[in-house]
Amino acid sequence: MRGILFFAVAVLLAAPAGFAGPSGAAGPGDFAAAAHFVGPADSAAAAHFAGPADSAAIWTIRAPLLRGAPYFGETVANGQIGIVSSAQPFQVKDVVMGGAFDLYGRGRVSNILKTFNLVNLSLDIDGVGIADLNQVEHPVQELDMRGASLTTTFDVPGKASVRYTYYALRQLPYTVMVDVSITAWRGIGINAASVMEAPDILRDVQNYYSQVGGISLLTSTASSPSGRLTVAASDAFLFDGPAPALVHETWDVNRHLMRFTRSLRAGETLRFAVVGSTLTSAQDPDPLNNAERLTVFAALQGRSRLLEAHRRAWEDLWQSDILIDGDDSTQRDVHSMLYHLYSFVREGSGNSLSPMGLSGLGYNGHVFWDTELWMFPALVLLQPRMAASLLDYRFLRLSAARDNAYAHGYRGAMFPWESAATGGEETPVWALSGPFEHHISADVGLAAWNYYCVTGDTSWLREKGYPLLSATADFWVSRVGPHGDIDNVVAADEWAENVDNDAFTNAAARENLRDAVLAASVLQLPSDTSWLSVAGRIPILHFPDGVTREHATYHGESIKQADVNLLAFPLHEVMDSLAVLRDLHYYEPRVGEGPAMTQAVFAVLYARLGLPTRAYAVFKAGYLPNKRPPFGVLAETAHGDNPYFATGAGGLLQAMLYGFGGLEITPRGIVRLRLAGLPSRWKSLTLKGIGPARKTFTIIH
Repeated sequence: MRGILFFAVAVLLAAPAGFAGPSGAAGPGDFAAAAHFVGPADSAAAAHFAGPADSAAIWTIRAPLLRGAPYFGETVANGQIGIVSSAQPFQVKDVVMGGAFDLYGRGRVSNILKTFNLVNLSLDIDGVGIADLNQVEHPVQELDMRGASLTTTFDVPGKASVRYTYYALRQLPYTVMVDVSITAWRGIGINAASVMEAPDILRDVQNYYSQVGGISLLTSTASSPSGRLTVAASDAFLFDGPAPALVHETWDVNRHLMRFTRSLRAGETLRFAVVGSTLTSAQDPDPLNNAERLTVFAALQGRSRLLEAHRRAWEDLWQSDILIDGDDSTQRDVHSMLYHLYSFVREGSGNSLSPMGLSGLGYNGHVFWDTELWMFPALVLLQPRMAASLLDYRFLRLSAARDNAYAHGYRGAMFPWESAATGGEETPVWALSGPFEHHISADVGLAAWNYYCVTGDTSWLREKGYPLLSATADFWVSRVGPHGDIDNVVAADEWAENVDNDAFTNAAARENLRDAVLAASVLQLPSDTSWLSVAGRIPILHFPDGVTREHATYHGESIKQADVNLLAFPLHEVMDSLAVLRDLHYYEPRVGEGPAMTQAVFAVLYARLGLPTRAYAVFKAGYLPNKRPPFGVLAETAHGDNPYFATGAGGLLQAMLYGFGGLEITPRGIVRLRLAGLPSRWKSLTLKGIGPARKTFTIIH
């Protein structure tokens, strides 16, 4: 973004259909002071925030498990490994490994890998296996977002109460744990096992059982579907007190276990844990040995130290938070969005974000524009080190993007629409987005410039940011036609294929070129004179009434998702408030049941126009229909069944930060615009831990 102020005026024209007008909004002719920046010192002190920041109601999601009811699993993740829950006792649905891809599944392209289910358990009480909800009473699962854990509790009728909790340990990228306690109501016999199970996609499974320094290790290795990668996992028991004798059993080639037996008296509690590590050869050249080494390392730290380090790591992440006083329901939903983004990204990893994060295999785990345009903007304010990892992913694949441009007859760097391990194009051939959705290159450049603006890190800009900006700018110089046209693209509205002069593509290319010039100036480097001249020739089309036209052959048809409206935010190409509102009124009714992030950008725009009531209504409409039981995980659309849609969460968090919060990224850093107000239910909004300096902004209703 350039250093141009975004509109912050409160103007109300003809309201959208069904919109009765905002409570307390300024009417025509009433304007906020658009040129007035409000920094942290102008806000009420964060220490005086009176909201329920410590209330369990805004940090936990409690889900009673009802037999036969729909169940969409919750994910516990640490930015590298994602554990996806199941309603069945002691089972997880999947364990997803970030950054590991192989050729299998749909479209003849790579897919993210599942690894071994290394935290599955089995439990027999008095010789009866507990494997189904029909065998237990009062089953409940509870997600603790502050502590990043998922706990299941239930009663075994007449015998015992059971509690177990899953953790993807934040301090150890490849290590997970399940912590178990069983309290006997009368004398009972326990037979418990740690079960290592390979998903069906893995082949050539080999199972091992060994002891290292008194620690019994349950270990497996396998090949990925094509044989390209080796996958390994190992786990060990942790006991409070003396360890019982363990017995190793192999059930079949894909599953083996180690078990123990124990008798409990009435009122006695047995507590134990299983800790394990999993690696692939995408992360480590020796995954078998190092999975075992990491498991031994974790086991000898012990349960208490592991959990304390995990707690401290998440406590640090939550120093950056969004706090709403007066609306616990929305606060809990916002915490869920933050929890998932924080869970799906790991600082320093060089991994990026898929639209579904680590919640499953959706979109093959590939990286799209979703990362830079929808999720990065929230993270760059809240967790700059996470945002840096997303850009590291692109920087490490810059050479592949150059090769892609060369293959298509262009110069510079043309980033692929779908990216995975190598940075080559991973879009299935049948999807035209691969060869034609070129705005992705501008999206990468915009993210690089915004990262510099937030951090002011000129060393990073010189080493990584400017190479990304200059290479993508060079691409646009070669891509733009002699008269400034950008023809034959797939638009950000992906229903518009092979169109000319798409509004978002053209505006993003212009911004990319201008930002490259600004970056060169910061570094005192000469810039290519063609960057500005080409940017000045790229057109933005309009209808006769002034509405921005989506593309050269657009005539008012329905659209998949926001395109033109992105010119107002985040591109700042459309600055006049009347023009922004005109475009909103035109395109908002033309979006059907599209992806959740479209409503989020509408919410940003209405908030910045000084219409907080309308912004709040659009914000809630952007995700409430998409919540899936029992945890309210977000699907991509109102009738979708593919949660968790991290892209939507990223867009909705932008509505909180850049919309209601009024934050703005400029070359001078992060500032806050003075907007008209907050939704009527909110007493205050506090944006905590913003930017590298972790500033706090509080807005009082």
